[in-house]
Amino acid sequence: MSAEAGVNGVTGPGAAVGPVLRVEGVRKAYGEHVVLDGIDLDVDAHRCVVLIGASGSGKSTLLRTIDLLDDVDDGAIWLEGEEITDPRKDADALRARMGMVFQAFNLFPHMRVLDNVTLASRLVHKVARPEAEERALAMLERVGLAGRASAFPDQLSGGQQQRVAIARALVGAPRLLLLDEVTSALDPELVGEVLDLLIELKADGMTMLVATHEMGFARRVADEVCFLHEGRVHERGAPDQVLGDPAQQRTRDFLRRLA
Repeated sequence: MSAEAGVNGVTGPGAAVGPVLRVEGVRKAYGEHVVLDGIDLDVDAHRCVVLIGASGSGKSTLLRTIDLLDDVDDGAIWLEGEEITDPRKDADALRARMGMVFQAFNLFPHMRVLDNVTLASRLVHKVARPEAEERALAMLERVGLAGRASAFPDQLSGGQQQRVAIARALVGAPRLLLLDEVTSALDPELVGEVLDLLIELKADGMTMLVATHEMGFARRVADEVCFLHEGRVHERGAPDQVLGDPAQQRTRDFLRRLA
């Protein structure tokens, strides 16, 4: 797959200019506990924005609000210029334009890999089984698992299961890929194979918003790093600046704890 075409099907010369994702003033609270406190964020086409921050800083909640799994209390989110937080919109149709990969693999253990990858296409998007399976097999080959289509999840390593989850998120050709700490459930020796795949996807032009605690990965793949603290973006910028010479004391304290 060429870098010009990209995994999300946007051709370089004719691609639309502007953010694929725009988050403005998003607030989310659970009772008295404020999780997101006025988040502003843009992600342009073919760019990778990495979210860092301690557990409880709001990274996962932000991704869930973007994927319309959690409602926002205030603010708005736009996908390719369309406000997706408008409650009158069809959430399933909007969600189909995004791919979400969670910390846990969330594969159905009683279903073979091929069925896990095709399920949403067949049931939600009403794609005929032959076409859905053709797309799924092509995506499994893309993530290096063409020979495991008939396997059950418990016959795969953790890294392989996470790659199946990524294939499932990609099979619908999403405009935006959301990834929430996708290596946190993996044994250390399996982390590299998943991160290498994400680096390939970035090189192919996928637009990504990634929450991660892997600072080495953030340095390699991010176009912008955003440090979240107590539901706010406290610092953002190029990886070398935020990770190498942060301006904010809270950012320095967080990175020092990881050293």
